[in-house]
Amino acid sequence: MSLTLSTSSVLVVEDDPGDQLLIREVFEEHNAADALTIVEDGVAAIAYLHREGEYAHARRPTLMLLDLNLPKQSGREVLEQVRSESDLRALPVVVLTTSDEEVDVVRAYAAGANAYVTKPLNWDDFTTKVRKLEEFYLRTARLPLHRS
Repeated sequence: MSLTLSTSSVLVVEDDPGDQLLIREVFEEHNAADALTIVEDGVAAIAYLHREGEYAHARRPTLMLLDLNLPKQSGREVLEQVRSESDLRALPVVVLTTSDEEVDVVRAYAAGANAYVTKPLNWDDFTTKVRKLEEFYLRTARLPLHRS
């Protein structure tokens, strides 16, 4: 069974309401909004990935867009935990953050990020980057199936 847009599930870990709205709008433009789940902090991201509490029946994501600067548990901590767990290790993780600091880029890749994308301050540029991520990861790249 191959992954299709209809079987894709994207977990967005983002605490900024404006960025959440923009990401949702891009996915809606491409009729992919049903694939999108947004959580606002690192603790909720881990609960979602472990299917705990309110996320007990959540679809296993095929991609995670992860902000680094999150409340409760940082994006870097989430990434490190994902990469430390055998059933989550293959999940593609794209860091989508405001930081353009080289140290953050190096740390994210060292922790196992698949890509690092800096959020532009300009709304149109941000939309373009999210659109390109959606097109590449959901329409071009072949992602691993997560059956659990």
